[in-house]
Amino acid sequence: MDAPSVSAARHLRDVLSLAIAHDPARRAVVVYDARSELSRIVAEAYRVCLPGALHIDFDAVTPEAVQAAFAPLGPGDLVVLVQSTSFRLEAFRIRVELFKRGLAVVEHPHLGRMVPAEYGAYLDSLAYDPAYYRGVGAKLKARIDAAAGAILDTGGAELVYAGPFEAAKLNVGDYTGMTNVGGQFPIGEVFTEPQDLTRVSGRVRIVVFGDTEFCVNVPEVPITLVVEGGQVVAAEGSTPAFDAVLAQIRAEEPVWLRELGFGMNRAFTRERTVTDIGTYERMCGVHLSLGAKHNIYNKPGMKRGTTRFHVDVFAATERVILDGEVVYRDGAWCV
Repeated sequence: MDAPSVSAARHLRDVLSLAIAHDPARRAVVVYDARSELSRIVAEAYRVCLPGALHIDFDAVTPEAVQAAFAPLGPGDLVVLVQSTSFRLEAFRIRVELFKRGLAVVEHPHLGRMVPAEYGAYLDSLAYDPAYYRGVGAKLKARIDAAAGAILDTGGAELVYAGPFEAAKLNVGDYTGMTNVGGQFPIGEVFTEPQDLTRVSGRVRIVVFGDTEFCVNVPEVPITLVVEGGQVVAAEGSTPAFDAVLAQIRAEEPVWLRELGFGMNRAFTRERTVTDIGTYERMCGVHLSLGAKHNIYNKPGMKRGTTRFHVDVFAATERVILDGEVVYRDGAWCV
């Protein structure tokens, strides 16, 4: 087995044993494709970690055969999805349907978006440190849930949250008490949003954004968003690619600032990126969402199914201050 697969297998063993708490005696199905080099690396690692599992090449069988492989599984069994894009089984929403049946699910989507130079960062992002993720994650949640406000300092620009937040959600590999076990990997995030979206104002410098192709876009110079009443009203130093994002949102809905995400995955930084925006979202720092869509929290007039856009943007974060206390500085969480 080559070095990348060895690295992946080492990390995925920890994911399976420490995060998912998979019992090797239970049944497991790994569905993968071979369309990209990274998907082949990750699939090979799962062959090592789950030698007793059923391994299925998605492109070598029919959709009916894939669904048939899931049929014998019962609550507590495991399904792993290793995807260069995102598997489609017509009306069968794979992860949702598997969760409904009480199965644990580990999903690696959009691996084909990563280029070879990014493979190392992606594989590093799969490393699971339970003391860090669960310890720091729980402390961040406690601080967020108790906070009456916050300041996001992005070096010469401050975004002020003048009110409390929704109960923070954890994506740290601890599924104790949760209905579903697993989800999309890599992990590492604590996220919330203001209870009152209109109580956010100021300026925030962004260094990365998700473009209209769901890829990471890094402008040569940070773009400064001007926020009034919870909406982006101007983008100073914008680029054509970011203008296209704003135009796409504004054609359908206001450019609300919704999610406040505290990313924890130390494999990704401002300098160390990967192409897929959904993967990079876990980067150690702060990300925000543009648009009215956020399926976790409902707001008046913004319920699920009535909103369209949730575009991630990443702040040039110098400090995060909750109720006057600094919880992020020098590229790390300090709680």
